Amino acid sequence: MNNKKLRSMLGLMLAVVIVATGCGQAKNNNANEAAGGNNQSANVEKVDVPAALADKGDIKLKVIRKIGGDDHTAQFLAGAKQEGEALGFSVDTFSANGDTVKFLDALDQAANSDVDGVVVSHGDDPATVNAVQKLRDKGIEVVAFDSVGELSGVSGVTLTSQDDEALAQFALDNLVKEQGEDAKIVYLWVDGFPPMVRRNKVYTDTLAKYPNIKEVDRFGVANENTSVDTQNAVAAMLTKYPKGEIDAIFATWDAFAIGAARALIEAGRTEIKIYGIDVSNADLQIMQEENSPWASTAAVDPKMIGAVNVRLLAKKLAGEETPASYNLEAALIDQETLKTSANPVNMVTLAEIIPGWGTTDAFEEDWIKSLKAANGK
Repeated sequence: MNNKKLRSMLGLMLAVVIVATGCGQAKNNNANEAAGGNNQSANVEKVDVPAALADKGDIKLKVIRKIGGDDHTAQFLAGAKQEGEALGFSVDTFSANGDTVKFLDALDQAANSDVDGVVVSHGDDPATVNAVQKLRDKGIEVVAFDSVGELSGVSGVTLTSQDDEALAQFALDNLVKEQGEDAKIVYLWVDGFPPMVRRNKVYTDTLAKYPNIKEVDRFGVANENTSVDTQNAVAAMLTKYPKGEIDAIFATWDAFAIGAARALIEAGRTEIKIYGIDVSNADLQIMQEENSPWASTAAVDPKMIGAVNVRLLAKKLAGEETPASYNLEAALIDQETLKTSANPVNMVTLAEIIPGWGTTDAFEEDWIKSLKAANGK
């Protein structure tokens, strides 16, 4: 249906949902009306949306993420797709699994397509800025998650992130609380990624605040085999440090924490506790195992992150004002809280023990709620 027809038939309407079942729909509806019953055609819901959005007709979005191969990525992409489809949009998702060439190629393809908006995730280099500028030059709206700060110089782009400072602070405060101000720790971290840089700043400040904390070792690698490579590295490290020489591991990414946990369990070194960042079903499973070394993790629900980024994109497409940047609120998940549940906790049931987990009304305007309702979501 073209835009002219859309406007003439529906005015400022984007979605029409017709609730009807069975064969001979029109005949059955007429019969119901004549009998004074419920006329299903009367259940047609008309949704008023901003004119700018209604004029666009069918909306196509792309979600392009540089990193991948982990549960957090899968949930992020699923959350974005679910939110977009709930609004009646077409949503394609892509993970480059850390391949810069594939990532930039996907952005270039998006710029040369009929897509209306793009969520960019984990763009971490100057080439990303150039690619996003090309998208904007083509009139394509962009929201960038956990990406290079220079994107703030591209007009119309909103930068989103987990509250990385809060995530790192939650994790480190809990580490100090449980292991003391003279803890001996291993730092799992990798430079070059904007969220890692922000988390590292908090780590540096924490060491300055607690000068008796000793960093025993540090390393990190980010690739499609991060967890396996981390597991091997931690296993090798343990041979250098006997019991008593390491109290804790601070893992700035759950892919690090997963590998570290496997290494500690296999080596029988669960006296070393892990304090991590990010969460997934795999993480929660490990944390709830008997004698698990994974003491806590600070996180934001990745599905919710995806959803909020799509809402911001929808607002841009609707011509509404959006902020230059937005941080999603973090929470701490620890073993003691998990133990309060009578049943194993997963990403869905986590909301039963962590108040507000996985839900937010951020940028969920009334017309967005109405669109979801019209689409039965």
